[in-house]
Amino acid sequence: MKARIKWVEERTFVGESGSGHKLVLGTSSAPEGKTPGPSPMELVLMGTGGCSAYDVVHILEKGREAVEDCVVELDADRADTEPKVFTRIHMHFIVKGRSLSSDKVKRAIELSLGKYCSASAMMAKTATITHDFEIVDTQ
Repeated sequence: MKARIKWVEERTFVGESGSGHKLVLGTSSAPEGKTPGPSPMELVLMGTGGCSAYDVVHILEKGREAVEDCVVELDADRADTEPKVFTRIHMHFIVKGRSLSSDKVKRAIELSLGKYCSASAMMAKTATITHDFEIVDTQ
């Protein structure tokens, strides 16, 4: 896996993945308080949620569950001192579909976080990761 990060202006960078996707990263504040893109640590958190969401949907589809949507809301704390690693991450899964099995959704999340999601495995080295879920029936 490869990536490239290029500085483009004060506290703004463009990252390019080995597959050619580009993303602006930035921490400088505009007058409105907005940044030119997510910070690197925001991307790490988003990547963790994305990794697990992908797993959950894939596991449910393999189990022939009628999953239609999956959202992961993440809430995290970071250490007060450098390096400011994540110390706590809570993941709230909202899974939508027709007559989804609560047991299968629970198992899919546990499999993701305990076995398949590389990002959460790395994050668990410094952070306590907790989760819960809700199912929205779309019948």
